[in-house]
Amino acid sequence: MRQVFRDCQQAGFTLIELMITVAIVGILAAVAYPSYTDYVKRAQIPQATGELSQMRNRMERYYQDNRTYANGGACGAVPSTVDHFVVACATNNGGQSYLITATGNGPMASFVYTIDQNNAKTSQTKFGSTTQTSATCWLTKAGSSC
Repeated sequence: MRQVFRDCQQAGFTLIELMITVAIVGILAAVAYPSYTDYVKRAQIPQATGELSQMRNRMERYYQDNRTYANGGACGAVPSTVDHFVVACATNNGGQSYLITATGNGPMASFVYTIDQNNAKTSQTKFGSTTQTSATCWLTKAGSSC
């Protein structure tokens, strides 16, 4: 009987092999998760910049019709809300200039994009622990520049 048990080959993984596999998966997850979250954030940015561009077009059309950007103290075009961003508009100079701002909320809370009547774009972004600002363009990914 003992001879039968000795001749059987053991099948399966040892505990060491399983622990090595778990360690490798853990390391891969630690590297992949931050990249994935940055990718998800980057996917939300075009909604905000697209809405800013559309809002700017509506403001310019309003100005052509009324020779002012203001409508009774408010912007001539009505701002809207897109996923994870709130778009707001403020007029200055007696209705002769404006600033449209898309401010992030939720997972995009540290993102702010602006555009004005001269098509000047600014941005403040945060990918991971790095905060970036630009006074000349909209930043769309970590480490990017204009």
